Amino acid sequence: MREDKPEGDSDEVAVEVPLQPGEPVVAFDASVEPPYGWVVCIAMHLINGFTWGIIASYGVYLSYYIDHSIFPGATDLDYTFIGGVNFACAMLCGPIVNLFVRRLGTHVPMYCGCIMFAGGFVAASFATEFWHLILTQGILVGLGTGFSWLPATPILPQWFNRNRSLAQGIAAAGSGVGGVIFSAATTPMIQNLSLAWSLRITGILAFVVLFTACSLIRDRNKTIRPSYKPIDTDLLKRYRVWLLILYTFFSILGYIVMIYSLGAFATSLGLSQDQGGTVITIMNVGTAFGRPFVGVLSDRFGRMTVACLLTASNTVLAYAIWIPTNSYGLLIFFALVVGATSGVYWGTIAPLCAEVVELKELPSALSLMWVTVSTPALFSEAIALEIRRPHSSRPYLWPQIYSGLVFLISSFFMFELRRQKWGFSRERHR
Repeated sequence: MREDKPEGDSDEVAVEVPLQPGEPVVAFDASVEPPYGWVVCIAMHLINGFTWGIIASYGVYLSYYIDHSIFPGATDLDYTFIGGVNFACAMLCGPIVNLFVRRLGTHVPMYCGCIMFAGGFVAASFATEFWHLILTQGILVGLGTGFSWLPATPILPQWFNRNRSLAQGIAAAGSGVGGVIFSAATTPMIQNLSLAWSLRITGILAFVVLFTACSLIRDRNKTIRPSYKPIDTDLLKRYRVWLLILYTFFSILGYIVMIYSLGAFATSLGLSQDQGGTVITIMNVGTAFGRPFVGVLSDRFGRMTVACLLTASNTVLAYAIWIPTNSYGLLIFFALVVGATSGVYWGTIAPLCAEVVELKELPSALSLMWVTVSTPALFSEAIALEIRRPHSSRPYLWPQIYSGLVFLISSFFMFELRRQKWGFSRERHR
């Protein structure tokens, strides 16, 4: 039986973990990265692509709903709310997912998520009133995302140590790849088939890919013996965990505003809806190529260091490029760069948690992060819409200032977390 290590020391070489009373002790060597870990990485890439990537294309549906008054009486803010519901439901179900995983294992909740996610899109194709859309494309799709994605998120770090951030970056890039594919494919499907069949085809494709990817997921729980607590209150007694929670909260506040405002910001410049859609596609391209690169940087220069610098860089990008932007070309450039940097949270949060808590505590720590994400995910874009000045010459000035400010605040908390763990010395992960 090993002695306890200080929290967050994730570079241990040999950890001996007892399984059940009377069973022999199994050695877990954290320095070994089994080849199957890359299969898990690709599976996570697909799960991200066919959950978050599809959700990222909601802007196409949003534009169609608003332009064609599909549901009379629903306002622009009502339709925007569905995107927030996706995020909030996916994250709020984190404690419940942990409970299911603890009792039923990893795969049962994930298969349930596949059914809910696909079912949400298929059911949305039959919606005749706005509240039907909230229940299906909002709540059911959000829950499906949570049940498909959350159980697998703490598994990927189990397979990696030296290349942990790279693997996480490749997995997280799936949301960008999926966003590019579905943003480009949804409009032709709606135009050539119908809104209903676009939703159904999306649901069917998602079910096939998600079911396959979920079947490829394998955990190392028998040796690591992770703790799957719905809410681990012991973690809330740690200063470093609170720093990570606050980093999460403010980072998501800025992220939601930035990614969901770009399309509407494009039209406020006088650009067409198609050009606004192209901006979103380019942002997803930046996400697809940028997140693996962020992972490489994190493994090379330190996860907390890179997270802090890239989060702060979003403030610089917002103030130095986004606010002065008045042309299509400059907006395309901004979308490409910010696609890589604004979502730094999603590519680094699991490795960051593994730095702050022990590996066996990772599922419980991530559950806290997902609950934290739900509040800003639900309300951040609504805040941005409320502080717009639609009749001014620069309607998005205040949302731009707001986004840059919260990213700056977030970077301060990450800086303090890095100082707490490493002081001013270089981070060590090997």
